[in-house]
Amino acid sequence: MTMKPVTTDRPEDAEAQNRRRGRAPLRDVLAPRPARKSKTVFEGHVWDVMRESFRLDPADKKTEPLTREIIEHPGAVAVMALRTRLTTAGPQEQVALVRQYRHPVGMELWEIPAGLRDVDGESLCEVAQRELWEEADLRAGQWHTLVDFFTTPGGSSEAIRVFLARQVSDVPEAERFTRTDEEAAMPLAWVGVEELIDAVLDGRVHNPSTVAAVLALHAHRAKKWSRLRPADAPFVPHRTGDDGR
Repeated sequence: MTMKPVTTDRPEDAEAQNRRRGRAPLRDVLAPRPARKSKTVFEGHVWDVMRESFRLDPADKKTEPLTREIIEHPGAVAVMALRTRLTTAGPQEQVALVRQYRHPVGMELWEIPAGLRDVDGESLCEVAQRELWEEADLRAGQWHTLVDFFTTPGGSSEAIRVFLARQVSDVPEAERFTRTDEEAAMPLAWVGVEELIDAVLDGRVHNPSTVAAVLALHAHRAKKWSRLRPADAPFVPHRTGDDGR
């Protein structure tokens, strides 16, 4: 019989109960199948497409291998910058959003600042700090890991870490980044957390990092921030087993 993890309103109690009953905490398992054939079928500016053949059961030599195309992605980060402002209704928690045109979907999406891991030697948090500076003219004094996720695990290796940035301040005019291409005309808006949650639940905001981030933020607030991980917490391992991706 399959045993389900114990769940309670207090996650530390749930973990303790699972340990006492011999149940491991719920987690995804790194279990890559060896590729029998691997070929790069497309080389792009940002990512490549691989075609690989593999067997779900490597020991089963009778079953025909499966063949899949995979977008080999460098990974990315996103930043939920949070501040509190006094409004006519009282103190309000707000998050920084930018509106960026996304040609594949033909929409201008409200998004938290984000970007690729495309500079060698940068840690995840350093990438996030750079993206917050480049896209939103902001810096932050306090950083935590908010949530990690795969964007499209059925076809891409892309993994994203979303950071929670607090103690936010404006970058001085003379130190601001000059934006180009789609980023040149991105407006910045500070939006109330509750307004953003409603927009996500109503289906009016669709960017995956923004959706995951604000729902994770809502969960962390409900748990009084007790489950926030440090900014340098272990990241989702690459399918090759490389934690550094």
